[in-house]
Amino acid sequence: MTSPLIAARKVGILGGSFNPAHEGHLHISRVALARLDLDQVWWMVSPQNPLKPVKGMGRLAERLAAARRLAADPRIRVTGIEETLGTRYTVDTLRALRVRFPRTRFVWIMGADNLIQIVRWKRWQSIFHIVPIAVFARPSYSLKALSDTAAQRFRHARLRQEQASVLVSQRPPAWAFVNMPQNAASATRIRKSRGRRD
Repeated sequence: MTSPLIAARKVGILGGSFNPAHEGHLHISRVALARLDLDQVWWMVSPQNPLKPVKGMGRLAERLAAARRLAADPRIRVTGIEETLGTRYTVDTLRALRVRFPRTRFVWIMGADNLIQIVRWKRWQSIFHIVPIAVFARPSYSLKALSDTAAQRFRHARLRQEQASVLVSQRPPAWAFVNMPQNAASATRIRKSRGRRD
């Protein structure tokens, strides 16, 4: 069991279902720690992603336990804090975290695939105004992500990749696209390999 969340100075938040957690999550977290100059990365395991079906979603306790087993790094904290906060949507969770940890600088971490679909998230434009956002390259998604709605809407707020190390200290809206060595692991592929088609 990992220790409780203790506010660090600079924290990256990687949210998701973690159904299940996999090497891709670990890979992006380690790259984020280095490239964004972070003290910690928090894996924020969602009780239930509003955009994903309930069917096929593992129990929260099981997903948390599996993520903690994988995240064998003291700088990576695994949390189900959304259940404690009573929040369901990222925009509400981020606002609540800023209240709970007022001295912590947060940055939202996501893959290029999520930059494409963020326009389906509740009050997605508000997210850009709450915390800086780091978008990491993902196989086959990056080019589309950079030409799609969210990237174009906030193109004025994009930092150069070489500025990623100071992103967490920027006043939002601020975001950066970060290239990195690719890891093709995905929860969908893992579930299919286990014979689960949902």
